Amino acid sequence: MQLNQLPKTTETKKKRVGRGYGSGKSKTSGRGSKGQKARGKVRLGFEGGQLPFIRRLPYRRGFKSLSQKPLILNISIFNFVEDDTEITEELLIKWNLLPVNWKYGVKILGDGKLKKKIIIKNIPCSKSAVEKITAAGGKVDN
Repeated sequence: MQLNQLPKTTETKKKRVGRGYGSGKSKTSGRGSKGQKARGKVRLGFEGGQLPFIRRLPYRRGFKSLSQKPLILNISIFNFVEDDTEITEELLIKWNLLPVNWKYGVKILGDGKLKKKIIIKNIPCSKSAVEKITAAGGKVDN
């Protein structure tokens, strides 16, 4: 076998870091020059004692908490009630479907099938929920 007949390989060997100039990673092993990150491990997200970005986010202008969304109820949940029942927020609290001190509102969505004729009072509903409630013979009063 001659040199021009050797099989060609596409495998490149892994660079051995910190093994001198011949390794191809120089004397600092790819860590730059000085500083804490060059000398030891620094945890992910550490910014040198400064308040980290993830902890600064709530103080940014326009931040809204994720918990300030209305409670979502689907119309299929109202299949246990009797016909011509007026559903209000007070009734939802009585049925334990809504926490007593909930201050972010309720919204009724049209997921599922409605078999009962119900009347919704002062609760926002989606378009599909209104269609399904009226199709079942009920109505929505806002």
